[in-house]
Amino acid sequence: MTRLIFLGPPGAGKGTQAKILAEICQIPHISTGDILRNEVAKGTPLGQKAKSYQEKGELVPDSLILDMMRDRLSQSDAAQGWILDGFPRNCTQAGFLEALLLDMHQECDRVLSLEVPDEVLIARLLGRAKKEGRADDTEEVIRRRLEVYREQTEPLIDFYRQRMKLTAVNGDRSMSEVTEQLKDAIDL
Repeated sequence: MTRLIFLGPPGAGKGTQAKILAEICQIPHISTGDILRNEVAKGTPLGQKAKSYQEKGELVPDSLILDMMRDRLSQSDAAQGWILDGFPRNCTQAGFLEALLLDMHQECDRVLSLEVPDEVLIARLLGRAKKEGRADDTEEVIRRRLEVYREQTEPLIDFYRQRMKLTAVNGDRSMSEVTEQLKDAIDL
C-alpha cells in the first residue's frame, strides 16, 4: 500500500508526477485542483465559492476543502492507497488529515516536496496559461499564488520533517529524472 502527499509550489510538476506514480502504483491520484476545477466548470455551489477565491490568486478556505477530502478518501478506490496533490495546503489541514487518517486506520507513508526556483515556476505557469487558455494565470496572479504558497503551505515542510516523513526532490530537472528520483524516494 502506498499513501503519499505531494508538496510544492504551483508549477513544480506535482500533478504530472503524481499521475505517473499513481499509474505505476495503481492507486488514485487525488488532486484538489482537479476536483475544484471540475466543480467550477459544473457551476456547483462549491465551484462558485471556489472560483471567487481562485480569481484573486487566494487559496480556497479550509472548510470547503476538508469536507471534499473526507468524502474522497472514504471512497472505495482509495482504500488501497492514494497520492494527494494539493492537499494539505497548511498546517491546519495537515492536522485534520492526520486525525482523519487515524480515524480511518490509515497512515501517510511519505511526503514528497518538489523544489523548483521561482523564476522557473513563473515561466512554466505562463507557458501553461498560453497553452491551456487559462485566463487566471497572469504573471501578477502567479506571483501572488507563490506568495500565498510561501506564507501558508511552506510551513508544512517543517511539519512533515519533524514527523520524519519528508523527502525533498529537485523538481528543476527533466520529467523522467524527477520521476526516477521520486521512485527512489519511495523504494519503487
